[in-house]
Amino acid sequence: MKRGLGRGLDALFSIYDDNETKIEAKSDSGQNKLLNEAKDITNSNGVEEIDIRLVNPNKNQPRKRFDAESLKELAESIKVHGVIQPIIVNEEQNNHFTIIAGERRFRASIIAGKQSIPAIIRRYTPKQIKEISLIENLQREDLNPIEAARAIKELMDDYSLTQEDVSSRVCKSRSLVANTLRLLSLMPQVIDMIEKNVLSAGHGKCLVAIEDKNKQVELAKIAVENKLTVRDLERLSRGAQLQSTKGRTIQPKQSPELKELLHRMQKVLNTKVIIHGDDNKGKILINYFSRDDLDRINDFILRFEK
Repeated sequence: MKRGLGRGLDALFSIYDDNETKIEAKSDSGQNKLLNEAKDITNSNGVEEIDIRLVNPNKNQPRKRFDAESLKELAESIKVHGVIQPIIVNEEQNNHFTIIAGERRFRASIIAGKQSIPAIIRRYTPKQIKEISLIENLQREDLNPIEAARAIKELMDDYSLTQEDVSSRVCKSRSLVANTLRLLSLMPQVIDMIEKNVLSAGHGKCLVAIEDKNKQVELAKIAVENKLTVRDLERLSRGAQLQSTKGRTIQPKQSPELKELLHRMQKVLNTKVIIHGDDNKGKILINYFSRDDLDRINDFILRFEK
């Protein structure tokens, strides 16, 4: 039920470019001297060499963790080969630039002692910047699952967006957006484990279903200490849920995708449908309340047998 990215940053930029205010050349005044010096090298492909002193990190950058050793390696590469891919920046009113995409390259360039950096200059709204920064990081898979969840939630809260809205903007399935957001309901200790990459998003998805918060943390620690796979943790989680019910029969936790399937079946068949089970195993009960109901369901099936 997942779908791919579907389009790249170029496609997104082309949408915003329709409404973009074109950047005009600045006069060579004393006030703008530093800015003009930073923009005096312009290529035909729209890439400009700008003074690195005029570039500021994006305070709303979704990615919060940058590996020091990885940055050092990139800096060494930049010393030898330069910055291969330009960063993307937004021009601000104070003659400075805010990074939209490429903060890792920017940080490594500073470490490498670069005085300037190749950049593509844009002018976007704060909302557009937030969306593009999130998409760029998601496409590169630079965000850990918690960073992605927080960025998505912030986008939804700041601009009153639904999960469906975010899904269309970041080119990810709605179910993936929903499952990513669910990770934020985990206990802080478990969230920290995912942020440190000792637990995966798949492990987190298993643990979300554990209502006993203390048990959730306990299972997370067991998973880390014993290097359990997601499937191992699923089995362990089911056992914990059964013990906590003290012999009561429990309905397995149903995913948003399964609930969506149930809704679609009820709409298509125009009758009550019940699903017992989860994504891996279960049974589907289709109710009929009259002979007309049964005949309608039969006709529906016959159409697919032809």
